[in-house]
Order: sequence, then C-alpha cells, then structure tokens
Amino acid sequence: MTKPMVGLVMGSDSDYELITGAQKVFTDFAIPIEVNVISAHRDTEGCLSYAKTACGRGLKVLIAFAGMAAHLAGVLSANTTLPVIGVPLNRSGFNGLDALLSTVQMPSGVPVATVAVDGSSNAAHLAIRILALENEEVNQKLIQFQEKMKSDMITKSRKIQERVQHEN
Repeated sequence: MTKPMVGLVMGSDSDYELITGAQKVFTDFAIPIEVNVISAHRDTEGCLSYAKTACGRGLKVLIAFAGMAAHLAGVLSANTTLPVIGVPLNRSGFNGLDALLSTVQMPSGVPVATVAVDGSSNAAHLAIRILALENEEVNQKLIQFQEKMKSDMITKSRKIQERVQHEN
C-alpha cells in the first residue's frame, strides 16, 4: 500500500457522509489518503498528537471537516507545519455559518485555508493543487483534469447554442 499523502480528519463519525466528495476526487487522482475521526473537544490530546506526527508520517496536507464550533482545523494548524484546509459543515440550525466563521477566523500565524460550507470536493482539489507544486505526476493529472473540464464546458455550451437555435 502506498503511503497516504493527505489526512482527512472529521470531528465526528456522523460527518462521514459529508467527506465522500473529497474521497472521490482523491480516488480519481489516485492520491492515497488516510481518514480519521478526531475531536478537538473530546480528544484534545489525540488531536494534538495527530497534528504533531502528521509530517513525520509522510502526510503533505491535512483537511479538517467540522461543524458547529469547528475548532478542529485551527487546533491542527496550531500544531503542525503542514497546510491545513478547513471544511465547515452544516451541522446546526445556522446553515453552517457558525462552522464557517469558526474555521475562517484564525489568529495570525495559525493559517487555515477554508472552502465553502460542505465543500468537500473543493477541499480535495485545493489539496491536489498543493501536492502538484512538488509532484510532477500529480501536476500532469491536474493539467489533464483542467483541460477536460474546459472541453466539457465547451461541449455543453455548443449543445445549449444548438438548442436555442432550434427553439427560435
């Protein structure tokens, strides 16, 4: 088995369904990942240990999925030199706004790149861009992915244009 390059950490096992978008992206790019449930509140020591040992275990990027108070990404970032991407989750009556604000408002020197509420797949795409900086194989896959997105968009645009012409 290949060593994981990205660590996906969720604050609760009930968040698992919300990380599947990221898992699919990493599978499509053949990026090995590890997935853990670690709560910044319920297992602070475990969270600190995970963050402090992540780099030594070969991880390159951490993605933290958390709702409500959403301190997970900040706690990880404060205890590692790796880039941390926060994914705020909609787990309360505030439509994820509480998690978004908790994730995005970090003190100076404790950076967390934050994607949209429930933005699992974009978190994975951001991690892939980070990995592509030093991994030519990942970079080439990223270039191919972007070219396919553009090609698909052009095809869809042509189909819409044809549809409009036939309707007029």
